[in-house]
Amino acid sequence: MTRTLEFYFDYGSPYSYLADTQVEAIAQRTGATLARKPMLLGGVFKSTGNHSPAEMPQKSAWSGFDMPMWARHYSVPFQRNPFFPINTLALMRGAAAAQIDGSFERYHPAIFKAMWIDGRNLNDIKEVAAVLMGAGLDPQEFGNRIQEQDVKDRLKATTDEAVARGVFGAPTSFVDGRMFFGNDRLPFVELALKGALP
Repeated sequence: MTRTLEFYFDYGSPYSYLADTQVEAIAQRTGATLARKPMLLGGVFKSTGNHSPAEMPQKSAWSGFDMPMWARHYSVPFQRNPFFPINTLALMRGAAAAQIDGSFERYHPAIFKAMWIDGRNLNDIKEVAAVLMGAGLDPQEFGNRIQEQDVKDRLKATTDEAVARGVFGAPTSFVDGRMFFGNDRLPFVELALKGALP
């Protein structure tokens, strides 16, 4: 039986980035199918009454130590974005469009890298355009595409689906309908994919 690792994320979530660096390897090790599901975290927060950790000074201070620790643990680059918080609506619509149009494998790593490795100001459309061009994508086409209804509908549907399934933050993974919240639950995700979690 081939299991699926469903991975809900938002580019504005540093823990989504950290987890994203691991999920492909987890899927390969377990023979699972990886399904990345871009959602709008702001929409999830609004629907669930949750808030960004950045709004809580104590948690923000703690994560300032915790996130680099995880990056070192994974041996991946990480830089806290100096322009945070960034409105990710356009970026997440872009992910939805990229999945529909078949350019996700170029788009996805470029946006996470720009956000959490290069520390670029993705609130600035010129910066986003530069990132897209660097990934071999057309910024003008991107700007037009994220305004089209099928893209808006796709992102809204995935966000609504996440809320309906009990998601309250990012990243959130599902295996066989069981929910795992957070980057630090990935060891249990892997066990679930192996069928070894009670």
